[in-house]
Amino acid sequence: MDAIDRKILAELQRDGRISNVELAERVNLSPSPCLRRLKRLESAGLIEGYSALLDRRKVGLGLTVFVELKIEGHSTKTATRMRKVVAGMEEVVACHIVSGPADFMLEVVVEDLEAYEHFLLGKLLEVPGVSDVRSDFVISTIKSNGALPLRRSDAATAAR
Repeated sequence: MDAIDRKILAELQRDGRISNVELAERVNLSPSPCLRRLKRLESAGLIEGYSALLDRRKVGLGLTVFVELKIEGHSTKTATRMRKVVAGMEEVVACHIVSGPADFMLEVVVEDLEAYEHFLLGKLLEVPGVSDVRSDFVISTIKSNGALPLRRSDAATAAR
């Protein structure tokens, strides 16, 4: 991946619906080479897909909760089971295996506190092996869905 590829990816993060002609202009390429690079980036898996970013509140999902989840018995089997269970929960929009006091960090989005209570008691605490849950409620969001930092310092580029 070179500087032009990083520029293409940065522009796509700003506007995933940009036309190839406009993208080519912004990265100083003609449309054909720009499209070839774009297809190569997609084929290589650097671009996972394209989607619309929705306003959570406007679609009725007014509560975001970060949930720290601790599980009993650390094993590959337990982690695999948790991955499958969490992947099937539509309320969970992100899940990470983390270090520290928790084993998993979930980002949960629901309508309101009552919906979170139903999710917590009816789904999350019913998962075998869950030993502790800590919920942090989002008061307000300052930044979300930020673009990935694709710039490399000269030192990092020289080291490669």
